[in-house]
Amino acid sequence: MYVLMDIMVSPGGVGTSVSPYIAMCQKIFEDAGLTHTMHGYGTNVEGEWEDVMAAVKRCHEVLHEKGAVRITSHMKLGTRIDKDQTMADKVTSVQEKMIAK
Repeated sequence: MYVLMDIMVSPGGVGTSVSPYIAMCQKIFEDAGLTHTMHGYGTNVEGEWEDVMAAVKRCHEVLHEKGAVRITSHMKLGTRIDKDQTMADKVTSVQEKMIAK
């Protein structure tokens, strides 16, 4: 099953800046071959359910290995079966409607 996910990974016990840890997760999504787009408060990720969830698990494993004592991930997931749709498709749909007005 194809899934679109928005995830915010919050490592705890690592100090004020979490960007080195977020960069590690970005690398994991990249290495997994998943389409992903980082934004100011998280990352959009898309791919097959098992691949996406395996990458999330790997993020937790790696961040713990690198010293994060606690990790909280906030996720929103979406699936649909009526048609194929990517994150880019969703954005394009809204943009087209903005132009049409």
